[in-house]
Amino acid sequence: MSPRRRESKPLKRAVARRPELRTVVVFCEGKNSEPDYVNGLKRLPEITGNTALNLEIHPDQGVPLTLVQMAADRLADPEVDECWCIFDVEWPKNHPNLLRAKQLAQARGIGLAISNPCFELWLMLHHRGHTRFVDTAEAEKTSRSLDGRPGKSIDASIYMSRRKQAARRAEALEKRHANNGTAFPDDNPSSGMHHLLRALGAY
Repeated sequence: MSPRRRESKPLKRAVARRPELRTVVVFCEGKNSEPDYVNGLKRLPEITGNTALNLEIHPDQGVPLTLVQMAADRLADPEVDECWCIFDVEWPKNHPNLLRAKQLAQARGIGLAISNPCFELWLMLHHRGHTRFVDTAEAEKTSRSLDGRPGKSIDASIYMSRRKQAARRAEALEKRHANNGTAFPDDNPSSGMHHLLRALGAY
């Protein structure tokens, strides 16, 4: 009796499916330290594996309300999952329409990472805690003295390894202002960058 012949099955090559990345667009007003920092975040393994992080910079260093309006328009794109705005309060002269910018962002579901007085306060928190009021000029000067940079651009690799300490310090400042009843934009010093890090899975 001849052996039973088996039907041959067509060979199918297994195709590995790459997980779809979440698309997050970050809007910045600055042209140096903020983009440098966001580009540093983009290189973190925690982010590259699940998030397409895109950066958009206003060509004329737009004020907060302009950034939020740009983000609201961008969020209408079905390919975009989240939009965030990074901007400063500035002292002694605050940016105009800060409250309107915050209200619009909340109404449109746009994330905010606001530093008060400026992004350099967030950079300072990577090196040490800071709890007293500080104006923009002093924050910029102190930040440069802590990392030794000559200008506004930063070496993001220095900051990535310290980002979690900075986030914890920023959270402590936020709780301190809440306990004291200090409301935005009078919550100097503070930074909401830890909210962005948490949303990206980097904290």
